[in-house]
Amino acid sequence: MIMQQTLRFILATLFMMIGTPLLAGEAITVYKSPTCGCCSAWIDHLKQNGFEVTAHDTANMSTVKNALGVQPKHASCHTAEVAGYVIEGHVPASEIKRLLQEKPEISGLAVPGMPMGSPGMEGSRKDPYQVLTFDNNGNSTVYADY
Repeated sequence: MIMQQTLRFILATLFMMIGTPLLAGEAITVYKSPTCGCCSAWIDHLKQNGFEVTAHDTANMSTVKNALGVQPKHASCHTAEVAGYVIEGHVPASEIKRLLQEKPEISGLAVPGMPMGSPGMEGSRKDPYQVLTFDNNGNSTVYADY
């Protein structure tokens, strides 16, 4: 009996010490317009998929995009940073998780524009769209098709 209680105490202590960080969501910082509803919907999508989101409203998104190396051809309505990567637009949380697992040598991921049916842009129709990788030179490749 005492052995079982001791074992439970040790396991509970270990869980608290190492289990909690493993369960914590990945921190992501989102920059968005204060009036954009689809940006808020994308943030909800991230939270529902386990990300810990810090959102910053800014009236000058072009300054944020320029500072983070997002070229106009990759631009959308919001920009985020996670683990040293830039996330531009309505990138699905599953692709961000994949990025964080694979850790490719790129600047980030982008879903240019605001395609209907992408996370945060749900509606009556679903348009095909691509998730692109991009680098500091503006080069991009297809990372996923939707």
